[in-house]
Amino acid sequence: MTESTEFFDEQTLLEMVDNQLADGHPLQVKATLMRLVMKGTLREEALQYIACALGAELMAMEAEQGPFNLTRYAEFLDSLPEMPWAK
Repeated sequence: MTESTEFFDEQTLLEMVDNQLADGHPLQVKATLMRLVMKGTLREEALQYIACALGAELMAMEAEQGPFNLTRYAEFLDSLPEMPWAK
């Protein structure tokens, strides 16, 4: 398994989301989790949605060979549960 493949492992992304929630950074992660759960999404499913948004940001970073883009990540989070970037 390549390093890139391991980096995008679902469990790793979920752990990264858990770390973001524990750190309280970025704030949009907790706000997104609360919004999704309040709309009836199960917590585990909401966390998976957030992990998808994080994975999309990490793939965009890799493609651009640039830094983590908090603005783009926030836009991905705001679009959940829709995932327009996945098309």
